[in-house]
Amino acid sequence: MGIRASIKHLAMSALPDVVADTIATSQKYRTVHRRPLNLLRPRRFTEKVVRRALLDRRPILKTFADKYAVRFYVENILGKDVLPELYHQTQSPKDIPFSKLPEKFVVKPTHGSGWVRVVRNKAQSSFEEIVSQCEHWLSLDFYQECKERNYIGIPRRIIIEELIDDGSEGLPADYKMFVFHGRVELIQVIRGRDTNFQVFHLDRAWNPVAVNFNYDPFPGTTPPPPHLPELIAAAEALGRDIEFVRADFYDTPVKIYFGELTGTPSAGMDRFVPDSFDEHFGALW
Repeated sequence: MGIRASIKHLAMSALPDVVADTIATSQKYRTVHRRPLNLLRPRRFTEKVVRRALLDRRPILKTFADKYAVRFYVENILGKDVLPELYHQTQSPKDIPFSKLPEKFVVKPTHGSGWVRVVRNKAQSSFEEIVSQCEHWLSLDFYQECKERNYIGIPRRIIIEELIDDGSEGLPADYKMFVFHGRVELIQVIRGRDTNFQVFHLDRAWNPVAVNFNYDPFPGTTPPPPHLPELIAAAEALGRDIEFVRADFYDTPVKIYFGELTGTPSAGMDRFVPDSFDEHFGALW
């Protein structure tokens, strides 16, 4: 580290956390979005996500971020039937009872985002490797990744859940519902995460929406899920008491399953194309 970088590091470390986080995030926002961050009078969706991540201390946001605690929130509103079966939860990965687990399952920590291990064939998996991965996750502080303060203080646990099978090859399709004040305004569909990756954006009536963010959309459209009205109703029930939340679900021929709730998607660092969509989403918030 050079002298100038060392001085900058020392100066940032001397600031209160929220000030240092704001400075660092503002710099990152300018780099990603090629414009300054407006925290005082945010108009854009991405600005409002950043403001929430930095300044909003409501407990419900921490509940959304906690992969274990959110199960109780969802159960209270939608009932237990919508939840994937929970096989095990622990703070000690070495205690995972692999012999009692089914052949397929999902392993993930409760205090982060995007960290997941899918096990499709237990007999061909290394339990030692899974334990090592879990211990690594538990050593990490996800708050340090993107300065999303709703992750601060979430208990570090490992949960093992049912692997949802929607009848497709590979991982199930993921339906991400963007809910503003209790109304679904956009549905992002992700198919074939581990096979033929495809992304579609649709409105609540299943009409294609010409927008690009996070992933490049796939040309054309995709068939609606078996239980689209139920998906929309469930997402709106989970988001009825907050300005915005993204509610993720899976759908099978039998029923829908809850995936996760996200109050600060991509920490506000997704770039919308066209850019006007960032303002459109911001106006809905």
